[in-house]
Amino acid sequence: MRIAILSDIHDNVWKLDSALHSVRDADVMLCCGDLCSPFIVHQLGRGFRGPIHIVFGNNDGDLYRISSNARQYGQIRLHGELFRDEFDGRRFAMNHYDSIARSLARSGEFDVVCFGHNHVFSVELIGKTLAINPGAIMGATFAPDGTRTDVSSTFVIYETFTGEAARFEA
Repeated sequence: MRIAILSDIHDNVWKLDSALHSVRDADVMLCCGDLCSPFIVHQLGRGFRGPIHIVFGNNDGDLYRISSNARQYGQIRLHGELFRDEFDGRRFAMNHYDSIARSLARSGEFDVVCFGHNHVFSVELIGKTLAINPGAIMGATFAPDGTRTDVSSTFVIYETFTGEAARFEA
């Protein structure tokens, strides 16, 4: 099974369009939060036919309209702040925040934990758990002082059969 993992879209419809084109053959999509505006839900729902699981991030402000829009697409499931499921025998968790996700990974309860928030791509083992931050579809990182640095817009395809996470650019 191929699982597309995206995060931190921040309304970048152009990069999201490119990513959706690239992941169209994936079986499932996990979105680690920060869609930002409710209209992004329409782009996700029209652009990916398989199941889409979404957790909320700190920049998802209009949860009422995000939820209302999601109800228009049978394949979209909103999970609040935490998602847990199993795909092909691999136990997954997803949360927006890197600090919470790393704690989930350290628990040893999951095979894969996905997260976003800091916009920094990383795939690392924490104990026996693969922790995946797909980076930001937005294509930027921010220093503590708010300075923006443009970076590649990235996402991940995780293959359950091999247990491998591959980095892609939108």
